[in-house]
Amino acid sequence: MVRYVYDFTEGGREMAGLLGGKGSNLAEMTRLGLPVPPGFVITTEACRAFLTTGGEPPGMSREVSDHLAALEEAAGRRLGQRDDPLLLSVRSGARFSMPGMMETILDIGLNDDSVSGLAKASGSERFAWDSYRRLVQMFGATVMGVDAALFERAMTDLEELRGTGDDLRLDARDLAGLVETYKTVIRRETGEDFPQSPAEQLRRAILAVFQSWNGERARLYRRREHIPDDLGTAVSVQRMVFGNLGADSGSGVAFTRDPATGRPGLYGDYLPDAQGEDVVSGIRNTVPLSELERLDAASYTGLRAHMETLERHYRDLCDIEFTIERGTLWMLQTRVGKRTAEAAFALAAALADEGLITPDEGLARVSGEGLARLMFPRFDTSGDGEPLARGLPASPGAAVGAAVFHSADAVRRAAAGEKVVLVRQETNPDDLPGMIAAQAVLTGRGGKTSHAAVVARGMGKVCVCGAEELTVDTGARRFTAPDGTVVEEGTVVSVDGSTGAVYAGAVPLVDSEVMRFLETGETGETGEGAGGLVDAVARALARADTVRRLEVRANADTPADAARARRFGARGIGLCRTEHMFLGERRKLVEEMILADSPTARDRALAALLPLQRQDFAGILEAMDGLPVTIRLLDPPLHEFLPDRTALAVRVAAAEARGDLPAARDTQLLAAVNRMHEENPMLGLRGVRLGLVVPGLVAMQVRAIGEAVAERLRAGGDPRAEIMVPLVGDARELSIVGEEVRRVLAEVSEAAGTPVACPVGTMIELPRAALTAGRIAAEAEFFSFGTNDLTQTTWGFSRDDVEAEFFSAYLDKGVFPASPFETIDRDGVGRLVGIAVAEGRAARPDLKIGVCGEHGGDPDSVHFFHAAGLDYVSCSPFRVPVARLEAGRAALRDTGASDSR
Repeated sequence: MVRYVYDFTEGGREMAGLLGGKGSNLAEMTRLGLPVPPGFVITTEACRAFLTTGGEPPGMSREVSDHLAALEEAAGRRLGQRDDPLLLSVRSGARFSMPGMMETILDIGLNDDSVSGLAKASGSERFAWDSYRRLVQMFGATVMGVDAALFERAMTDLEELRGTGDDLRLDARDLAGLVETYKTVIRRETGEDFPQSPAEQLRRAILAVFQSWNGERARLYRRREHIPDDLGTAVSVQRMVFGNLGADSGSGVAFTRDPATGRPGLYGDYLPDAQGEDVVSGIRNTVPLSELERLDAASYTGLRAHMETLERHYRDLCDIEFTIERGTLWMLQTRVGKRTAEAAFALAAALADEGLITPDEGLARVSGEGLARLMFPRFDTSGDGEPLARGLPASPGAAVGAAVFHSADAVRRAAAGEKVVLVRQETNPDDLPGMIAAQAVLTGRGGKTSHAAVVARGMGKVCVCGAEELTVDTGARRFTAPDGTVVEEGTVVSVDGSTGAVYAGAVPLVDSEVMRFLETGETGETGEGAGGLVDAVARALARADTVRRLEVRANADTPADAARARRFGARGIGLCRTEHMFLGERRKLVEEMILADSPTARDRALAALLPLQRQDFAGILEAMDGLPVTIRLLDPPLHEFLPDRTALAVRVAAAEARGDLPAARDTQLLAAVNRMHEENPMLGLRGVRLGLVVPGLVAMQVRAIGEAVAERLRAGGDPRAEIMVPLVGDARELSIVGEEVRRVLAEVSEAAGTPVACPVGTMIELPRAALTAGRIAAEAEFFSFGTNDLTQTTWGFSRDDVEAEFFSAYLDKGVFPASPFETIDRDGVGRLVGIAVAEGRAARPDLKIGVCGEHGGDPDSVHFFHAAGLDYVSCSPFRVPVARLEAGRAALRDTGASDSR
């Protein structure tokens, strides 16, 4: 029989898949003996069953009743009893943290009768009515579907009527009246009354949390974070403890280390006389956690001890929620804290130094995506410009964009290609679409543990919170700085998430410390923490290089790019595109080759190109001396080297309209363009087909490569050129070109007086090539997957056309978990890769196999290529460090030495 409910005393963190992250961690803290209010967890299996059938799974209601009875017996109070009632919180908790994306309902069990009992038991009538209004507000919005803005408006109207600045100054009579107002709103909007039955409150709250798994903001967050849709959420039901009982009570959020930088210390926010939702919502400004030592030394000391226990137990940065109820400390939640990329690297190094984790576990806790963020430029603040204001640096980085004040506007303007900064007084979960669309988030209220800060850190989004100096008026769509400067919507601002500064206009950018280190090997001037960060990145990359099996090469077409790639750690060039060498002034020579009306004229044009190609190859081979350089023969259609067809036709027609003779060359070029016009040129005369149709083209390129190799050999170098034939779909194509390559190299060897040998391989970029890889391998010494074209030809769409047309809709509807051009499509393209690897190696066991499409630098794709058995990945020079890191992390998964938290 399936079991759906577990007491906190029965679980542990190893049950996160069943009890969710929150429930399993509550159980773990209970197991550790920490002061956790008792409760129970309804499993993710129950949620999945509910979402599938639309009803409670059989037996769940009975299990909930049994666990509730046990909880009541232990507490000596019953849910909803008139005198001193037991009250409950009902919270969501998925396996993976989704802060603020699903629902929470507090104070379950209060009604018109029990509120007076709570007032008497607590000795505070105001507290009782404040708790009741919170329940009616949360329940009405979350469970009954009332627009939350209606409740907020009623609160604001009352505050204005009483002349108070916030809800703390409302007395018991005000709050009792507010409860009645809320109940009237519910009745008007839903046609039903707020339920007075505590049992009904609990049942409906649990089901509402289940339903929130499929809420719009939860689905959007999962797509953004690549969390599967079929996991479901658990529900934690817990005895309420109260931080809103007066000055000796309060709630807070704490981190065992700084989640923005990784620095050791006690970080967090505390809010006296408040429940936990007040802290994370940002509706009231918190005080630093250090202030708690003055307010309540005993609770502060206890909290520090519990935080140390948790960090050592989890061996990581912990994010903790707590409540103090009249001097008694309660631990309400812990989880491995979200952190910025900077903090991730710093923490991995620090925890390894402290012996809490191994170097391999440290490598598993950082990511290529995080490293890429650290390579982004930072603001150059060396000038005289003063910031408009400063807030809390909640999530680092530098972002520039037009100020917008509503989430929908951020989405609309970003979709039109504009960079925006979302400015709010405080964010709430409904702002998630705008946060995703914006370059940065700026709030006037809230601390480092507010909704804006936590979500932005998780997404790697620049964020400054609690900029109290700013007067944010979202209604008027503007904010005002302390010096009186008014920033209207659309005005460009710069947000520095590393310092908390906000500037008017676009601040210039400079390379980050990490980029400077990767480029030069030098740390440069290191401000506080910067040197530690660079050292942490260096250590992670060094460890990755030690354990990885995949080699990392670069896509580079010039000596400068090759040299940069080598500085970034590339172990060769996996793709050198020769067509880039035919642009600029050399385009005229290609035109001469195309327009040639005789073999002699064509040979003359090719002969002019030969020394230029040789010079290019020699420079690249010198920059990569001792490392492989895979040179792809000409790939694109020849018409790409000719002037635009429409522009030519207009020029010729204009001359004729004037009664002039068109320029002879224009007429020739237009005739050539018309002759070569193809409806779908990317599937036409290109790649290996050019080599078979255009006499002398392959020979010229191969001769240039061979002579460049010979030149480097004479200079004492170690050139390792490889010749790659593109767009092969049949083994016979490669056989014909291979024969010509070997013939030309033999001629070069004889003329140079030294052996010149270059391996010959092919790009696998057509489904037919992948499906006939065994036959092609008989003619190829290496394969390199061209995953850009392989993705296009497998899916049957053109990247240039479809990304703007329907990719956003496909991502929204879940057809793609991510763009197949960014992350490898494992089920389709990936399966073709697997077939080609297996059949190619079966035919030629020593076949070297790599990938040179853009997927070679994508973190998730690197893991796939490692598992598929490839020998190397190749990517743009700036992605080389990312690929190195991820190749190391992929290897750890094979050994079982990855993070074992």
